[in-house]
Amino acid sequence: MRNFLVFAVALVASSLLFASPAPAEEPEFVLEMGTVVPAGSPWALQLKRLKKYVEAETGGRVKVKLRLGGSNERSLARRAQMGSKQGFAGSVGGLSSIVREVNVLEAPYVFNTVEEADKALDDPEVLKQVRAILEKQKLVFGLWGENGFRSYFSRRPIRSPEDMKGIRYRSQEAIAHVEAYKALGASPVTIDVANTMTSLQTGVVDGFDNTPLFAMATTWYQGLKDDERNLILSKHSYQPGIVVYSKKWFDTLPPDIQKVLTTVPYDLTTWGREQVRKMEPVLLKNLVRYGYEIHDPSKAELQKFKDAEKGVPEAVAKQVGPAGQKLLKAVRAAMAK
Repeated sequence: MRNFLVFAVALVASSLLFASPAPAEEPEFVLEMGTVVPAGSPWALQLKRLKKYVEAETGGRVKVKLRLGGSNERSLARRAQMGSKQGFAGSVGGLSSIVREVNVLEAPYVFNTVEEADKALDDPEVLKQVRAILEKQKLVFGLWGENGFRSYFSRRPIRSPEDMKGIRYRSQEAIAHVEAYKALGASPVTIDVANTMTSLQTGVVDGFDNTPLFAMATTWYQGLKDDERNLILSKHSYQPGIVVYSKKWFDTLPPDIQKVLTTVPYDLTTWGREQVRKMEPVLLKNLVRYGYEIHDPSKAELQKFKDAEKGVPEAVAKQVGPAGQKLLKAVRAAMAK
């Protein structure tokens, strides 16, 4: 009998040792978020912090899946709008192709400093209007991110608006960007992120506008030949980043989880902005190392660009409708406080 008991205990121990592990508990909800941001970028790091926050605050009931490195912001934003993706993280410019009113935020020289941008975007009335605009398009506001101030990269030196006449520039698919180029006499060609590099290399376009960070992260800076690398720090358009959720999905969530998603700590926004801003001086030095001639325009030179694009924000607001006009008014009121 004793030998039998020893054998039975050994058998049970063996079965426990080699048994398959219990399957992990499935989360109640999945937040799959599409984005074009590349892995390792400060934007990706901010999204990873968001993922950690959401999963911790919901006790694992929500699983966040970040789909980095997408190719087309418009398509990704549309999928969130339709509910086939639960979230979208990208630029306001990318979102503006389906939410036209937010074009006013990226119109030329609406913001002149990051302090102005922060003050306006974080203003309660501006946020209230942004949320209402998004809700009409079946989206829910999550938090702000930042791409920063965009400037012109081109094959030839640019010192004045006259230098841009007839130049073919890659443009984001955003009314504000297209109208800004037209005001300067340039020829905008709307091209998505995935096809921009090839368009630069093959001469379909002669330049593009974006931040030094995005130009480096996507390697677009390499699309211009070594002896044709010019950057003027026009800083003509401040581009916010944004996280939105599909309203179709959001409405299926219990109130406590909805609250987690819409009350993300403000320091996650400020942290993301800080990561982007502290990199710019280093990136500009790197661009010089890669052969870029960087021109920092004088106040008089910059004023010529502002004069050429004067009235574009109002024209864009009128084009996108009353809600866009109201949002632009709220932004300017917030900066004036």
